[in-house]
Amino acid sequence: MRVAYLDCSSGISGDMTLAALVDCGANLAAVQAAVASMDLGATLSISTVRKRGFRARKLQIAAPEDPVHRDLDQILECITRGSLSPNARRIAIRIFERLARAESGVHGITIDQVHFHEVGAIDSIVDIVGCAVAWDELAIQRAVASPIPTGTGFVRIAHGHVAVPAPATAELLKGVPIAECNVQAELTTPTGAAILAELVSTYGPLPSMQIQCIGSGAGTRELEDRPNLLRIFLGQASEDSKVAGFASDSVVVFETNLDDIPGEQIGFAIEQLWAAGALDVFTTSIQMKKNRPGTLLSVLASPDTAQRIEPLIFEHTGTLGIRKSIQQRSILERQIVEVESPWGKVPCKAVVYPDGSRCLSAEYEACRKIALENGLKLSDVIRRIESS
Repeated sequence: MRVAYLDCSSGISGDMTLAALVDCGANLAAVQAAVASMDLGATLSISTVRKRGFRARKLQIAAPEDPVHRDLDQILECITRGSLSPNARRIAIRIFERLARAESGVHGITIDQVHFHEVGAIDSIVDIVGCAVAWDELAIQRAVASPIPTGTGFVRIAHGHVAVPAPATAELLKGVPIAECNVQAELTTPTGAAILAELVSTYGPLPSMQIQCIGSGAGTRELEDRPNLLRIFLGQASEDSKVAGFASDSVVVFETNLDDIPGEQIGFAIEQLWAAGALDVFTTSIQMKKNRPGTLLSVLASPDTAQRIEPLIFEHTGTLGIRKSIQQRSILERQIVEVESPWGKVPCKAVVYPDGSRCLSAEYEACRKIALENGLKLSDVIRRIESS
């Protein structure tokens, strides 16, 4: 699997992303051809620069004056008439649709009422379409990113001075882990946030992979405490992990200490968390201050579902605080198979261990039904099926 890791220690923007993808080997001429086919009058060039001593690629876009505030339909029509591959066109459209949903949310209007200002300008359209073309050309199948710094301070947009992160950026970053950063600048733009929201599946450290190339895309500012660049590591998922029989991903872990709460309420909260798509929910008995017995509630969620999991913990437990962290986990290869037994076919989970050996784990509900219908011990049914 072709994997990309985005090191966003200095934030992310559309031009930084496109420059880094070109530095990874994407064909700038192919990107320029796709841009030219949209009749925007924009041309691209790229140069080599240094950011606090580190080499990076810097993208320049030459475009005519563009006072037009485009709506989503106008931008999608522009993308549709361009000569893009089906996958690149799909990526570009979905990024702009995410931007439209974010803008409609922060302004309280419908998507068809949204008029893009900054991200509807020619250079932003070029950034997004160019990233879509480069992403498709590099055949990236999975993307992981580091936690995202937004910067601090204020930025001027069409609606006046607003705090960083800008409203649309903050909306797009819901559910994304944010890195603490006191830099007085807008490090992550709405375009960069939309690219992350659409293309990145998990957040955390560099995943298991065989690195083939590293691309660096430079931002415009000179930052005092860090090089202003985005690094993209491009490579293949580790063959060692495949041979060993396990994969790796990131999960969000929520924990909270509960006391003075009835057991029935904890049970109800657990039901709601499972229903919301939690990967795992469990409790541990703990001793709290003043020797009071309490309960540690632990919830595992994928980064995609973490945004809806966290409010449910507050809502159904009454807790005043939740600890959360992103952790890497190794996952054994598994699949659901049907095993022939004296009672017919029974669904089982087939697991492959790192040494290549396999074992079966019979599904509980199917075994329970067989045991009840035939007056058998549950343990005998499970043993008979798993030894088949």
